[in-house]
Amino acid sequence: MFKFIFAAFACLFISSSAIAETYIPEEGSDELLKKRKVKIPYDKNLPDVLIIGDSISIGYTPFVAQLLKGKANVIHNKGNSQGTTNGLVKLSSWLGDKKWAVIHYNFGLHDLKHVKVAGTSQNSNSFDDPQQADLATYTKNLAVITEKLKKTGAPLIFATTTPYPAGVKPARLPADAVKYNEKAIEIMKKHGVLVNDLYNHILPHLKKLQRPVNVHFTPEGSLYLARKVAKDILEKLPKK
Repeated sequence: MFKFIFAAFACLFISSSAIAETYIPEEGSDELLKKRKVKIPYDKNLPDVLIIGDSISIGYTPFVAQLLKGKANVIHNKGNSQGTTNGLVKLSSWLGDKKWAVIHYNFGLHDLKHVKVAGTSQNSNSFDDPQQADLATYTKNLAVITEKLKKTGAPLIFATTTPYPAGVKPARLPADAVKYNEKAIEIMKKHGVLVNDLYNHILPHLKKLQRPVNVHFTPEGSLYLARKVAKDILEKLPKK
């Protein structure tokens, strides 16, 4: 019995730590920038807003903070949230003990990418390899994450996964973003969570605002997304 429990714990530890140990920022990500944007001083008199997300949100969060300056403290989870597998492990640490006025979150772009070993961030450029979290796993994980976020009592906003062209690396099928978004929207409707449809918001402007053959956006693209994110957050902030 002891051996069984130890083995189960070991598997959990390996699967939960593998993502953090193997994660490498993808080409085009703002995570790779040497110069970070100027941070806005924290104001204890303002409500706290948490943005949970991957490198796309890392790109737009500084702009959201600027747009909501004087109205809210905008805080991004530490690092890249990656997929829902990582989210389940780290959600509690991201939430901490703060009372969040609004939580804006997204998962999907990392879940649907292909990796050498399912559940890890060992990126693969082959569609023959598994996805980090297949659609069924993503659906189950996102539902659990949403239920946990609801327990905070904070108004929630879920952002759909943004589109990308064919040929990006690691391997991602453009059609999968639609499939994963559809499942995510079903979950949000069930739980009464507002959906910020960033996918369709930026879809008509990809040629102008997205980096070539990349999932990431130019600074102008990140600002375009940020304006929509800030607008939705502002509407959910407590009224004075």
